Amino acid sequence: MGSAAAYARARDSIARLCRGDADARALRLEALAAIRRAVGFDAYAWLITDPETSVGSAPLADVPCLPQLPQAIRLKYLTAVNRWTSLPCGAVSLSRATGGELSRSLMWRELLCRYQVSDLASSAYRDRFGCWGFLDLWRTGGSPPFSAADTEFLGHIAGPLPTGPVVLLLSPALDVRAQTPQTQRYLRVLVPRDDDDQAPVPAGAYNVAAQLLAAEAGVDNHPPLARVHLASGRWLTLRAARMDTAQPARERDIAVSIEPAAPGDRVSVFGRACGLTPRETELLHHLVTGAGTRDVAGRMFVSQHTVQDHLKSIFAKTATRNRRTLLARALGS
Repeated sequence: MGSAAAYARARDSIARLCRGDADARALRLEALAAIRRAVGFDAYAWLITDPETSVGSAPLADVPCLPQLPQAIRLKYLTAVNRWTSLPCGAVSLSRATGGELSRSLMWRELLCRYQVSDLASSAYRDRFGCWGFLDLWRTGGSPPFSAADTEFLGHIAGPLPTGPVVLLLSPALDVRAQTPQTQRYLRVLVPRDDDDQAPVPAGAYNVAAQLLAAEAGVDNHPPLARVHLASGRWLTLRAARMDTAQPARERDIAVSIEPAAPGDRVSVFGRACGLTPRETELLHHLVTGAGTRDVAGRMFVSQHTVQDHLKSIFAKTATRNRRTLLARALGS
C-alpha cells in the first residue's frame, strides 16, 4: 500500500502532465511512471478506445503473456468481471470484485493464473461523451492485492487523464453540437485570443468540415485534412469525417479530430516548405524511420553515393549541416 504523500505527489505529477502537450503515447508512459511510484505493479495494459463503441485500439502494454496475445485479447473481451464497459466510476481490483476468488474471472482462470497474477486493478476513462480508454495494472508472484487506498487513488486520476483524441462534433450546417473536454485547450492554441474568458472560435474545424462537404459535393477532391504548425515547433493534424449512424449520409453529424501530427505528416509538409524534390522527400521519410545510408540506398534502389548526393542537396535547401539537425527541424522537435 502506498502512502498518502506518495499518492498526492503522483496526482500532482499527473495533473502537470495533463496540462502539457504530450501525445497520447508519451502521456501514458509518463503517467505510468508517476503511478508506479505510488502504486507498485508488475505489468500493465493501457488502451485508447473508440468513445462510441468502447472497442480498444492504440495499445500500450508490458505484459508477460505476449506469446499468447491473441488469446489474451479474446479472453479480455469475453470476461464479464471488471469489464471496462461496465466498471463503475473509479477503479476496482479483481480480488475485491471476486471476493478473493480470482477464478471467477474467465481471463484469470484460463490465462493469468499461469503467470501467477495475484491481482489486477482496472479503471476506465469515461466522460459523458463515452469511454476513451482503460487501464489494467497487474501484480504477480507473491505481491499483495491492491489495497482500497490504491484503487481509490487510481479512481481519482481516472478523471483528468486525456487518453483519447480531441474531437469536436458539428452538425451538417457546421453548428457545434458537442466536444471532448480537452477541445477548448487545443482550440485556444490554434486560435489565440486576448480574452481567455471567451470560448475560442473553432475556425480550423470549420475549414476541414467544409472541405468534407466540398468533396462530397464533387466540388474538390482534396481530403478533409489540415496540418497546422504552431509557434512552439509542434504540428497538429485536423481531420473531418461523417459519423457512422443510420441517418442518410448527408444528414449525419461531422466529427473533427485534432491530434498531434504523425511524423509522416510533418515530414511531407516540411519537404514542401523547403522545396525538396519528391525523391528527396522520400529519402527524408526513410531517415525518420532510423534507416542508415545503406538501408536507404536499398529501399530507394540507388547507390550509397547517390544517397549522399541527395543528402547534400537536402542540407543546402533546409539550412542544416547534419542529419540530427535535419530530423529535429523536420519533426518539429
